[in-house]
Amino acid sequence: MARILFVAISLVCAVCAFAAGSIEKLKAFAEMTQSARANFTQTVRDKDGATVQTASGKLVFARPGKFRWEYEKPNQQTIVGDGQKLWIYDKDLNQVTVKKMEGALGSSPAALLAGSNNIEQYYNLDAKGTKGGLDWLEAYPRDEDSMFSKVRMGFKGNLLDTMELYDHMGQVTVIRFDKLQRNPKLAANLFTFTPPAGADVIEDQ
Repeated sequence: MARILFVAISLVCAVCAFAAGSIEKLKAFAEMTQSARANFTQTVRDKDGATVQTASGKLVFARPGKFRWEYEKPNQQTIVGDGQKLWIYDKDLNQVTVKKMEGALGSSPAALLAGSNNIEQYYNLDAKGTKGGLDWLEAYPRDEDSMFSKVRMGFKGNLLDTMELYDHMGQVTVIRFDKLQRNPKLAANLFTFTPPAGADVIEDQ
């Protein structure tokens, strides 16, 4: 699950956009979407195209930097960002890992969605036209140390339908979204986390 967890931390979430070209949709999202709720499925493929990991669950977020990512299958795990800290809870292990969020959204794929409005500070954007019924763009990180070589985003109508994250080892993580809600009312306690009684808590400095 390590790969799945890393992508969740990096990506954070995905939400609706507006009708227009793919780049305009992304920028409109960054300017006008303050919160979102969605279901997701996630698949990791190796360099030969074989599926090596799958997962599914639900997510919510509130910009900037607050989110809750719930993996329901195949293992139950929860990732919560409260704006200051990142909490990762593995139910099977009864273990909580705590990380600082400072700088976490910068050039990660999260900057495309849940970070600041200045997307092009961190990414070069390239519209790729329509394929498979989706309007695609590619985002190339300006940070040479980014884990991902590029991120592809596919819009269907006025919704973000699919994201594809390409790493430097040839692996591709595909995330598809379902039942997207833009700017829902979200309870503040969704973005807080208290370790369960008896859980091992590891502070990652």
